[in-house]
Amino acid sequence: MIQKKFLIPLVLFLVLVVFLGVGLRRDPKEIPSPLINTAAPDFELPTLKGEGNFSPKAYLGRVWLFNVWATWCVSCREEHPVLVAFAKREGVPIVGLSYKEIQPSDEDKGPLSLQSKLSLARSRSFEWLKKHGDPYQLSVLDLDGRVGINYGVYGVPETYLIDPKGFIRYKHIGPMTPEVLAQEVMPLVLELQKEARAGDPSNLSQRYALQ
Repeated sequence: MIQKKFLIPLVLFLVLVVFLGVGLRRDPKEIPSPLINTAAPDFELPTLKGEGNFSPKAYLGRVWLFNVWATWCVSCREEHPVLVAFAKREGVPIVGLSYKEIQPSDEDKGPLSLQSKLSLARSRSFEWLKKHGDPYQLSVLDLDGRVGINYGVYGVPETYLIDPKGFIRYKHIGPMTPEVLAQEVMPLVLELQKEARAGDPSNLSQRYALQ
């Protein structure tokens, strides 16, 4: 009886050690997303250039990348030249999600109106893209982060690959690298483009949803 009392906590401790060991070995960039192979959450957000609102529905029929970025994001500076080069070389459309550009410190002197927030976010984003280059066909402003929450954003930057029917097919957490783009993203882009040209893309998305 005494031995069993000692064995139970020992077994629980060993199980905990195993789970911790698995967690430490897991690459944080490989955190599974429940949205993979499901329809990308719809939204309407103001564009950086002030040309009305953008919705992912506008890109149905196309393979495109959705990149979450911010001017305050240090890792985005590391990633950005990679995206600029990729956009010039491959021509795959990239839509940027300017994420939580307005920080709490911006309202230390009092709350800002929506128009003031948009104006400040646009000014900062324009300057940043002018300095570092603009790989985006367009960027949209997610001031309160709600769209990011719907997409399951863990942090910035993050990148999603969306197929012609609006399904999320791939997610990358952290700075995108040339190796990831060449070995993981582009093969999938080419496959999706080829299959969409070969037949009805609705069949393609139904198959993805069942995976």
